Amino acid sequence: MAKTHNKNKGTRSHRWRHIQASIRDTAILLGEFRAPLLWFSIAVLGGGVLYDALSKLFGEPVNSLAESIYIVLTTTFLQPPNRDFPNHIVLQLFHFFMPIVGLVMLAQGLADFAGLLFNRRARNKEWEMAVASTLNKHVILVGLGHLGYRIALKLHEMGEQIVVIELNAKVDTLSAARNLGIPVIEEDATRPVALEAANIKDARTIIMASQNDAMNLQIALKARSMNPKIKVVVRIFDADFAQALQDQFGFIALSATEMAAPVFAAAASGVDITNPISVEGQLLSLARLTISEEAPFASKNVGYLEDNYRLNVVLLRHDHKSEMHPTDKSQLHPGDVLVVLGVPEQLNLLLHDNEER
Repeated sequence: MAKTHNKNKGTRSHRWRHIQASIRDTAILLGEFRAPLLWFSIAVLGGGVLYDALSKLFGEPVNSLAESIYIVLTTTFLQPPNRDFPNHIVLQLFHFFMPIVGLVMLAQGLADFAGLLFNRRARNKEWEMAVASTLNKHVILVGLGHLGYRIALKLHEMGEQIVVIELNAKVDTLSAARNLGIPVIEEDATRPVALEAANIKDARTIIMASQNDAMNLQIALKARSMNPKIKVVVRIFDADFAQALQDQFGFIALSATEMAAPVFAAAASGVDITNPISVEGQLLSLARLTISEEAPFASKNVGYLEDNYRLNVVLLRHDHKSEMHPTDKSQLHPGDVLVVLGVPEQLNLLLHDNEER
């Protein structure tokens, strides 16, 4: 039931983001259309001033400068002006050449604008940036390899808003991610422009899932400098190095395998979680979270939480007092700290329900 609700909510959210992105992308296109529009305006205004001066020079003055500009504008669109055709050859030529100049200039701009407007996918990078700019408190995922794609899937299942940065994405994972409605920016994440394109200033979390420890650290430090409040989750193969990063920079550094994708997804969503251990073929992790006021289990008891989420509550901290292995009847309250044991997928579901709605 919860998964269906999350899926429907995610679909509505994706549709609304697509509308926002379309509006923002159209605004960007209009900005690009300013140059031909500006030159067209200059041609009309300049032509009006010149026509006014020439009409006086050749003894066929019009009533005002505004009327001269109006004559030029109407002739540009092949509309007859509200006055007799001029007698002087120079003014007559004006009526023939101005429509050519104005229409060619405007038509070229309109053709370019229409082509870009109705073929957004030909401008993948600009379109993905427009989608990313509509997001807030989203997750930026760097790397779309096997682990990265699995993380993207888990975050998508949780209803998280995601932007992916990948320079050398494989066609299959790239297409699969975009089919889920996930914007993928094909750019080098070590460059600030890539992080800006992913709207890092409004992001909540960034995950580095590439196989290069040095590059992951470089991106993590750059991301933190651009958004000091961002939560950083780093894939690090060296366990000792991972611990050092956590101690020194406050990063969530995980030494990952492909099976750790749910752990990365949970860590990105703001929960403290351990790497999974295998118990009789079942992957289990410990996670710690603070119960929010909006959580559906905030006024329930431990038994309700364990039955509905298939988790084991290891510790309950309430009013600065900790209770190990609380009983089923122990009440849960907003602000309580829980430590639970379970499979990463169920931990993700618990976390999603615990988030603000």
